[in-house]
Amino acid sequence: MTDDKALMNRRHFLAGATTTLALAGTPLSVLAQAKPIRIGWTAWSDAEAVTNIAKLILEQRLAQKVELVMTDVALQYAGLERGQIDLMLMAWLPGTHQAYYDKVKGTVENLGALYTDAKLGWAVPADIPVSTLKTIEDLKKPEVMEKLGGKIQGIDAGAGLMKLSEAAIKTYGLDYKLMTASDAAMVSALDRAIQRKQWIVVTTWSPHWMFSQYKLRYLEDPKQALGGAESIHALARKGFSADFPAAAAFIRNLKISLADLEGVMLKARDSNAAKEAAAYIASHGDQVNRWVAAAGK
Repeated sequence: MTDDKALMNRRHFLAGATTTLALAGTPLSVLAQAKPIRIGWTAWSDAEAVTNIAKLILEQRLAQKVELVMTDVALQYAGLERGQIDLMLMAWLPGTHQAYYDKVKGTVENLGALYTDAKLGWAVPADIPVSTLKTIEDLKKPEVMEKLGGKIQGIDAGAGLMKLSEAAIKTYGLDYKLMTASDAAMVSALDRAIQRKQWIVVTTWSPHWMFSQYKLRYLEDPKQALGGAESIHALARKGFSADFPAAAAFIRNLKISLADLEGVMLKARDSNAAKEAAAYIASHGDQVNRWVAAAGK
């Protein structure tokens, strides 16, 4: 080996040793910040809004890198259990996602509710006469079924709302086909029906910006087949709070009203969720300060 090569190897060794010593003296929480938090989400307007709000605060106030992972709801629960994602901010409990949650609740961390008083249901344009179509039971009427073409417009197949809707069809003995589509495609079908003054039933939920955009009403659900009031929780993989204590403290403290969330969602239609999340954070400084106080920031 030449003297130049020996000197180069020695420098590489010393550099590596210095890095190792530096890392050895670095707190684990600081090292964790260098690793991105992987947050799972699905393209539902409420999930997109709250996920972007959390992402920006984690990055801007906690100096924590974040990676968003878009995937199906069922895969998010599986991803948490396997440690493939760190966090999800869209767990509908206690009813909608009960089947998913029951499978993983012993292996995930529940960081608490982000917002409450959420609701699932089937909605129709408000100009459809209440005297003809008021409750889910009314869908059995031959004239109503003819108007609707025997179809209920749903969302993505893996959603808890779709599972409940399938069960509701059986509970009420309805002879209807539940159509699958994305949230955006469901809203497009609703918009098209309203423009053409056609009848439509859509599976939906609150919060959702479309209740501000259109005049809609929920069909009454006397058998409570679609459940009652829900809370949307943040779930994390096992060990998340130990690995990311500041981030976990912030998420536990993050509480947002339905009205605020729907405001972000509605504005995001004409721009994007990231931009409106940033605008919300900028205009709610005191609230954000309260959220991050538990994280020591």
